Amino acid sequence: MTRTAPVHPGFCRDCLTGQIEGARRCRSCGSPRLVYHPELYDLPIAHIDCDAFYASVEKRDNPELIDKPVIIGGGKRGVVSTACYVARIHGVRSAMPMFKALEACPQAVVIRPDMEKYARVGREVRAMMEELTPLVQPISIDEAFLDLRGTERLHHDPPARVLARLARRIEQEIGITVSVGLSYCKFLAKVASDLQKPRGFSVIGEAEALAFLADKPVTMIWGVGKAFAATLQADGIRTIGQLQIMDETELMRRYGSMGQRLSRLARGIDDRTVHPNDPAKSVSAETTFFDDIHKLDELVVHLRALSEKVAWRLKRHQIAGQTVVLKLKTADFKLRTRNRRLDDPTQLADRIFRTGMSLLEKETDGTKFRLIGIGVSDLQDPALADPPDLVDAQASRRAAAEAAMDKLRDKFGKGTVQTGYTFPAKR
Repeated sequence: MTRTAPVHPGFCRDCLTGQIEGARRCRSCGSPRLVYHPELYDLPIAHIDCDAFYASVEKRDNPELIDKPVIIGGGKRGVVSTACYVARIHGVRSAMPMFKALEACPQAVVIRPDMEKYARVGREVRAMMEELTPLVQPISIDEAFLDLRGTERLHHDPPARVLARLARRIEQEIGITVSVGLSYCKFLAKVASDLQKPRGFSVIGEAEALAFLADKPVTMIWGVGKAFAATLQADGIRTIGQLQIMDETELMRRYGSMGQRLSRLARGIDDRTVHPNDPAKSVSAETTFFDDIHKLDELVVHLRALSEKVAWRLKRHQIAGQTVVLKLKTADFKLRTRNRRLDDPTQLADRIFRTGMSLLEKETDGTKFRLIGIGVSDLQDPALADPPDLVDAQASRRAAAEAAMDKLRDKFGKGTVQTGYTFPAKR
């Protein structure tokens, strides 16, 4: 008796016509963009990631850039925010120092980022996602998880086809492309979305998870960066398959709570749910200098401006932070972070700046810095923020002055009022 191979369900991503596995092109529209998988219509968790987002928006708005290498960044001392896929062919990568990017691709068109425009486009994409399901968890301006469980009756289609329709709609109506990862858990949905960029649609099912992960590097696991990967490599662990055969207790003994994460994710076990509007864990701002800076009075100008930016975001989003975090990057790219927990949460630029100053003063020992950042973590209810200071009699006056400046800036623009600290940077 001859046993026939199972036929896996599939469809065309361009016209959504159902397909018989084995066809190379759509029998209806001729497109080669077909997707097949034995679990295609059973998987509910998706990760959607915009392709080279900032660069794609700029190319959309300026068709002359379509075939050119585009880098979003700025200044010889800056870093690459995003590189289009043409520039990536030449070796340009996100977070690469700008001078190295231009060495790799000297013909690139460099555009300074327009974050307000990108945020606006990101909101348009997110609104389309939220039309499909209330369970949308943004991860950044250009990516999000979606849980489409229980939506089949609403959309009269399984999640896979709904997502393909969404990707097509984003491309047609917004003018950028996205890649979709579909799986049974968040970890593998995120992995899948990176497999076939740009305009990808990749599926990782539960039955294949162990085999799929076995030969992949440990760096594919969420939370394993370069430093921890080096630790694992020193212990002889390079692939996820090696983790799969190790005892969870032994991994926890070696690596603490991270050991448990390694054990479970290596086996494709991820119980994290998709939480809509997952709260931010911190608010921060940073800047990279055109030339290295080592003098305190020059660093202070930037620290104050960044503190005001962080405070504006806190007030706008109605949150407060209780831990102030200072970030410095030295001329040789070594990162320093210093933090201090306040007695009460704050939204005030004054408190953020003064706390950052006390941390910065200890670091200005002649070291040259290429970057400075300030932020707050341990986010709290703004109702708890900035009670009257019984020790510093001038604090209330400074808070009142800041409130007055906020009103003027809201009415006439952010550059209307400057402090004595930030004014020199504008001259």
